[in-house]
Amino acid sequence: MVKAQDRRFPRFKTIIDYDKCIKCGRCGTNCTYNCIIFDKEQDRPIVLHPENCVACQRCTTFCPADAIEIHRHKVEFAPHPVWTPYHIRSIVEQAKTGAVLLSGMGNDRPYPMVFDYLVWDACQVTNPAIDALREPVETRTYLGRKPERLSIRKRGGKYELDDLPANAVLSMPLIIGHMSLGSLSYNSITSMYRAVHEVGTMMGTGEGGLHKDHYPFKKSLIGEVASGRFGINTDYLETGALEIKIGQGAKPGHGGQLPGEKVTQLISETRGIPLGTDALSPNPQHDIYSIEDLKTLIAALHEATDYQVPVGVKIAAVNNVAAIASGIVRANADFMTIDGFRAGAAPRVIRDNAGIPIELAIASVDQHLRQEKIRHKITLVAGGGIRSSSDMIKIIALGADVAMIGTAPLIALGCRMCQQCTTGLCSWGIATGNPALGNRIDIDWGTRRVANLLRAWNHDLEEVLGTMGIDAVESFVGNRDRLRYVGPNPLEAEILGVKHAGDRIGRESE
Repeated sequence: MVKAQDRRFPRFKTIIDYDKCIKCGRCGTNCTYNCIIFDKEQDRPIVLHPENCVACQRCTTFCPADAIEIHRHKVEFAPHPVWTPYHIRSIVEQAKTGAVLLSGMGNDRPYPMVFDYLVWDACQVTNPAIDALREPVETRTYLGRKPERLSIRKRGGKYELDDLPANAVLSMPLIIGHMSLGSLSYNSITSMYRAVHEVGTMMGTGEGGLHKDHYPFKKSLIGEVASGRFGINTDYLETGALEIKIGQGAKPGHGGQLPGEKVTQLISETRGIPLGTDALSPNPQHDIYSIEDLKTLIAALHEATDYQVPVGVKIAAVNNVAAIASGIVRANADFMTIDGFRAGAAPRVIRDNAGIPIELAIASVDQHLRQEKIRHKITLVAGGGIRSSSDMIKIIALGADVAMIGTAPLIALGCRMCQQCTTGLCSWGIATGNPALGNRIDIDWGTRRVANLLRAWNHDLEEVLGTMGIDAVESFVGNRDRLRYVGPNPLEAEILGVKHAGDRIGRESE
């Protein structure tokens, strides 16, 4: 029996209007957190465990009578400037469980969003705009290492570029980041794989390998080579690109764990591990302790794929990210992903306190590589907290060739940001290994939703490039002159390399 002192403070209040309720029982069927059940004796739904409500809104969405409302619970703590409800709730939970607190959907602390302090500068008279509806604006780009020089030869009566490094073609400078089968359901993963394949961009497989059902989408996928090396075989190496995961934005310096109870037959087949065994990913890759070690693994993957697949490296956005990036370029990586601290599931103490914003990280890396005259050698991918097409556009102007998103497509699939991903109880069938819950997502519907999102953001990019008079996205990469800073911190603008709004002179001419 649970002591009253051990009960969690409810965060949300579930209100059922019994005058409207038609007693259909859908709310109890759809609630996976045991908050609402349908009581057969009373012949009506009841709120059994109000403290379990996570505001996933599944009950309100599927109530045909609109009889349920979810509100923030008015649990009042004594006001204190230091001991906030965030800290009090964490202490209570850890005192009860003695465990590390896990949470999903990114850092929810009130750090400022640097994107919100940036605006772009549009054309007026002397630099005419482009009408993107009537004139072509090129958004196609490439994922891979750029050649030092171009060599042209004649073959079969045609002239062709010769000896180009392996590059993956992207219809837009936007990809979906790494999310593995097991952390997400089969239906949600399949929906996203099909969507990127349909629109001509790419998605990461995560560290969980690739199920045989998903082999038809291989050329649209980036296979992750993580510390656990799960599911890596010769077939897996035939994906459109490969990426060595050194770090992740939500948990830099940290590995991962999939408990044995989540290793179902599906996951066992995909990861190549016994049914029901814990899947542990060490914090470091045990064959990488230096840039030289990293260079060796990159060379091995190049050789294993006959140099036909671009090989990249993923690192978390940390304070010395620019120096790390320089070493990765010199280790012959074809592309590099910088992952900011605002996204992903992780132990809360790491998620909320480690890493730096992607805006500052990518600007620092881009400028540092330009100073070392090696920026042209690599494709830069940036992710971690990109919420909209405007964030995507700004991160490209700050130096990224390609933007990476993860949370946005999950919201397109129905995610309500309840941050319960690690429980496996996702009522929307997204972050769960339970097939019954996963089947709540119709794959055709999910594919259409994610594909629509990607296409819409690409259309937004075309429109904005047109307002700036730029006809190709590759001319916009690192073009900070098209941005202006409107925030309160001049040092932030200096790190970004962006002029403050109203600055007519600019730092370079000073």
